[in-house]
Amino acid sequence: MTHFSTIGAVALGGAAGSVLRHLTVAAFGAPWAVAAINVLGSFLIGLTYVLLGPRFSPFVMTGVLGGFTTFSAFSLDTLKLWEAGRIPEAALYVGVSVLLSLAAVSLGVTLARSLT
Repeated sequence: MTHFSTIGAVALGGAAGSVLRHLTVAAFGAPWAVAAINVLGSFLIGLTYVLLGPRFSPFVMTGVLGGFTTFSAFSLDTLKLWEAGRIPEAALYVGVSVLLSLAAVSLGVTLARSLT
């Protein structure tokens, strides 16, 4: 892939991922839709990492999944919960998001490796 085609792949993938994230949050609401997006995205990046490798990395991993998952939105949603005085929910949200995302990426990698 040339440098320009790589940039194009990232841009197209990022646009698609961002639209998918927007539609998901619009349908299910923040902050928990964002947590679900991050867990699903972690699982999918684990699968992609093993099954597709570096060839599709710019489009799928950096573009689609980078646009779909949103650590910055996760951070803002956590801060909003905290500032609203919903501190136990903020802590639960952080714990669920981080632990389930780590478990999901591990599951994705393990599943993909078992398929190859």
